[in-house]
Amino acid sequence: MTERCAWCGNDPMYVAYHDTEWGVPSHDDRHLFEMLVLEGAQAGLSWITILRKREHYRHVFADFDAERVARYTDNDVMRLLADPGIVRNRLKVASAIANARAVLDARERFGSLDALVWQFVDGVPRNDVRRSLADVPAETAASRAMSRELKRLGFRFVGPTVCYAFMQAVGMVNDHVEGCFRQREIAAGGSIT
Repeated sequence: MTERCAWCGNDPMYVAYHDTEWGVPSHDDRHLFEMLVLEGAQAGLSWITILRKREHYRHVFADFDAERVARYTDNDVMRLLADPGIVRNRLKVASAIANARAVLDARERFGSLDALVWQFVDGVPRNDVRRSLADVPAETAASRAMSRELKRLGFRFVGPTVCYAFMQAVGMVNDHVEGCFRQREIAAGGSIT
């Protein structure tokens, strides 16, 4: 039997996310923007709720094309707030649009969103082996530094805990627990996007 991190349980969508995406280093700006929006939307909710809405998020947020989302208007906000396929929270919807605009600014300043966010781990994924889920922190010095900088640059819904969840999701840190088959694969450099 394949050993996995206990948090993914048996839900096929959760297992697939754990096995193929979570913790895999990503340097694709569109994917990074997607995960930033989804992690912000998840604040206060379960991740499986967001995973189940992910495809619809992709649809209504123009496949996370920051240039298109940055042009969303008040009419788009109203349309999104009426859409049951996403988390209908005005602040979270507005933050997705504000974050798209901040991504465009980041590209001007740093060359890419990738260059901005990966600087907080010096461009190299951290592979701190965690013995159990209890050993995984909710935030770190790096996520606090990222949060401060992203807020300074105009990003929203990017507190230290959201930033750490984002760092885990995009492989800036490998928090698969000891014994999980993905911990070893990712630490060895496998499946990098």
